[in-house]
Amino acid sequence: MYEFNLVLLLLQQMCVFLVIAWLMSKTRLFIPLMQVTVRLPHKLLCYVTFSIFCIMGTYFGLHIEDSIANTRAIGAVMGGLLGGPVVGGLVGLTGGLHRYSMGGMTALSCMISTIVEGLLGGLVHSVLIRRGRPDKVFSPLTAGAITCVAELVQMLIILLIARPFDDALHLVSNIAAPMMVTNTVGAALFMRILLDKRAMFEKYTSAFSATALKVAASTEGILRQGFNEVNSMKVAQVLYQELDIGAVAITDREKLLAFTGIGDDHHLPGKPISSGYTLKAIETGEVVYADGNEVPYRCSLHPQCKLGSTLVIPLRGENQRVMGTIKLYEAKNRLFSSINRTLGEGIAQLLSAQILAGQYERQKALLTQSEIKLLHAQVNPHFLFNALNTIKAVIRRDSEQASQLVQYLSTFFRKNLKRPSEIVTLADEIEHVNAYLQLKKRVFSRVCRYSLMFHRRFHVRNCLRLHYSRLLRTPLNMARRNCLIPATSLFAPGAKGSI
Repeated sequence: MYEFNLVLLLLQQMCVFLVIAWLMSKTRLFIPLMQVTVRLPHKLLCYVTFSIFCIMGTYFGLHIEDSIANTRAIGAVMGGLLGGPVVGGLVGLTGGLHRYSMGGMTALSCMISTIVEGLLGGLVHSVLIRRGRPDKVFSPLTAGAITCVAELVQMLIILLIARPFDDALHLVSNIAAPMMVTNTVGAALFMRILLDKRAMFEKYTSAFSATALKVAASTEGILRQGFNEVNSMKVAQVLYQELDIGAVAITDREKLLAFTGIGDDHHLPGKPISSGYTLKAIETGEVVYADGNEVPYRCSLHPQCKLGSTLVIPLRGENQRVMGTIKLYEAKNRLFSSINRTLGEGIAQLLSAQILAGQYERQKALLTQSEIKLLHAQVNPHFLFNALNTIKAVIRRDSEQASQLVQYLSTFFRKNLKRPSEIVTLADEIEHVNAYLQLKKRVFSRVCRYSLMFHRRFHVRNCLRLHYSRLLRTPLNMARRNCLIPATSLFAPGAKGSI
């Protein structure tokens, strides 16, 4: 009966540890304990945490005769099991010195046994890591078994060191079973709390990563095509489906580009921005969060709007300039998930990168187009000089022919400089080629003979600007340099209407 009452009292003491452990699991302090690592901050946190548990186990212990029935072994074993031999030994030393300072018949033996318990947990840690089984470190069965063995070792040390022996034997016979049961159950439950927190963390992390990757894949390249209403609506629909939130909106600096979800009957794309939260995010470039409790949220468009909270994240373009915002909403009857908040900020960075990449691509395309136009505008000076000299010579003999040559030269330059598009009709290109060949024919009359034969039904088809004139330059130049006999160049329109 005495032993049963002692077990109940020690279980009450153990419950205090478990409550503290559960409260710790709700803080960031618990996160480093959920992984096996050699990093110094992790080791230091293990040492401090389990040294406190060790000391508390002694303070909350029950004084029996000249000794203390306690749950100190939980802290020592868990410190070694999660932190390794060094941490376990230091935790045991700290807890052991504290127990020694309190005196009593078993002071020395309890100090030594506490150090051994920490080292025993650390030894098991090393063995499991060396065998490639770090998952076993977080097993409640492993923690309970080691603690049970550690308590058995403690009882043996008390019998070996504590004197007088008869008193030590009497003490061990009274406290051995209660302490072994209580510490074993306590260590297993502590590890169960840690394991549950670890499983929950991994579950949310994997879900978060999967959602982020799916959103990234679904929105890849959309805003690179342009930050407009059509592309913004595509992105908003993807986010609304994947994040499971109340609504999603995307704006530029002046108006709403896209909206989907609750309230889409009055949040209409194209309307000017009226929300103070959105304007603040655009002006300051900072994330604005209105949770509906600490920071009240009220829809600026409709007093009966069902949306109760919002997260407004700036979208940045070139030079970190705010180009617009992405807004995530939740309904009044739902809390805004912290995961969605973090995910939303990450997605905003992804979309900002797409906008910036799209701006660079369009600038690059404009630069390339400008370079092409510049090349088109460049005229071979020899061709120009030869044409002008030819016109000068012809004027003296045949003013009418000279007038035609001037007209051809004018047509050539007009087509060369003023055509806005790279794609032109075949009829337009024939006119340009004819002007070019007429000038060449007059300059190199002995080697230049040509005839243009195109069916009229092909005149409406498209071809590249200056395509034929570039193709004709090579045979003309070869004929002029090598005095070759006239040759025939044949060009046929494509079957689908392009050249």
